[in-house]
Amino acid sequence: MGTILEINSRIGDIVWGWPMLILLVGTGIVLTFRLKFIQIREFVYIIKSTLFKMFSKSSDGHGEVTAFQAVATALAATVGTGNIAGVALAIAIGGPGAIFWMWLSAFFGMATKFSEVVLAIVYREKNKDGSISGGPMYYIKNGIKMPWLAKFFAMFGMLATLGTGNMTQSNAVASVLDQTFGINKLFVGCVLAILAGIVIIGGIKRIGVVTEKLVPFMAAFYIIGAIVIIAKNIGAVPGAFALIFGSAFSTQAMTGGFAGASVKLMMKMGISRGVFTNEAGLGTAPIAHAAATTDHPVRQGMWGIFEVLMDTLVICTMTALVIIVTGQWNSGLQGAVLTTTAFETGFKGGSFVVAFGLTFFAFSTILGWAYYGERCMEFLFGKKSVIFYRIVFIPAIVVGSIGGLQAVWAISDTLNGLMAIPNLIAIFMLQGVVVSMVKDFFADPDYVRESHHEYISALPITEEDKKAVGNLIMK
Repeated sequence: MGTILEINSRIGDIVWGWPMLILLVGTGIVLTFRLKFIQIREFVYIIKSTLFKMFSKSSDGHGEVTAFQAVATALAATVGTGNIAGVALAIAIGGPGAIFWMWLSAFFGMATKFSEVVLAIVYREKNKDGSISGGPMYYIKNGIKMPWLAKFFAMFGMLATLGTGNMTQSNAVASVLDQTFGINKLFVGCVLAILAGIVIIGGIKRIGVVTEKLVPFMAAFYIIGAIVIIAKNIGAVPGAFALIFGSAFSTQAMTGGFAGASVKLMMKMGISRGVFTNEAGLGTAPIAHAAATTDHPVRQGMWGIFEVLMDTLVICTMTALVIIVTGQWNSGLQGAVLTTTAFETGFKGGSFVVAFGLTFFAFSTILGWAYYGERCMEFLFGKKSVIFYRIVFIPAIVVGSIGGLQAVWAISDTLNGLMAIPNLIAIFMLQGVVVSMVKDFFADPDYVRESHHEYISALPITEEDKKAVGNLIMK
């Protein structure tokens, strides 16, 4: 086991080191330019099509769940411990300047997440029972014609869900409830497993129904708590932004319990925590988006941009501002403890906001990642294999709550990063498809798409695939 962990540690250093971070952000930069800064150019339209239509039950097109249920499932999986503990860790190690780099990675990550979702819709498959299957494994298999690479992605994804999307989350919930309310960890784990099992067994439709109600509630609960603290310290907000921007390009000196940080360390902490929270480029969210009912890939792709916006630029920023305006950023504390202390400093009982927020965030992540794991398992071994995945996944929630296997967590973190490699290869090779889809969608103000064949003919794919894409758009 020692040898395995040593090998995993070395691979992990590479996977979550500078080469991967540069690849992730670099892909976002390339896509941003290819898409002509769609996250800015069409920002107003994107907000109108997402935020203002959040609870729309439109049934245009085909799919298993509504567009918002799909993004709610993706957000449920994305908004997790990273938004509370991850942001605090970035500030504690890299200083306030790390937040600037987190914002920057999120900006370019919007283009990456948008492209992932578009491709997930273009290359998804409809099964005999009417269900929808999609995600990176399908656009790798059907788009770049590399089924072996698709299997690698599915294998990494299936195994990573047990640690990253399961055991680490249940452990975070059990720990915070034990520390705040003195609730037994094993009891917490059992309750989580039962509740999660009830939802997971219902598949994507039941997960979608639960997450579309849970995500807005948990986000609003946490954001309102943060706004209260920020409002109470409104005079410190300009200084907080000045500190973030002012220290982003200069070495942060030692102060209080803060050990100081170089620009390189700030960049690494900000970018890595940003990627960890919004998952742009990892290939997870497209699995949920692929099940959405939509009439065009680009329309669902806009929800991908909205997802990064909410996760990093709103929720993570709220966490960061609370930590800075309350003066706790240089206290020497780290992780969830730092965020909890900052909220409690903000107002009496603020620690309860973090406790409940972390509980909801982590539980929703378990639901989302369970679906990801099931789809990866199904891709590898067929639909009947899903039951075996559930038999392993649900008990693992309990194992994680009482401490679990640290080795499993470490290996899962590495596998989580390895998922990004085949996904980024596919996105880069299929960027022409994404660009063509964008041209098609915005070609007609009324989106009649009578001339969609012009753009499909330019796609860098086979004639058979062009026909399939054309049929999808006309649906």
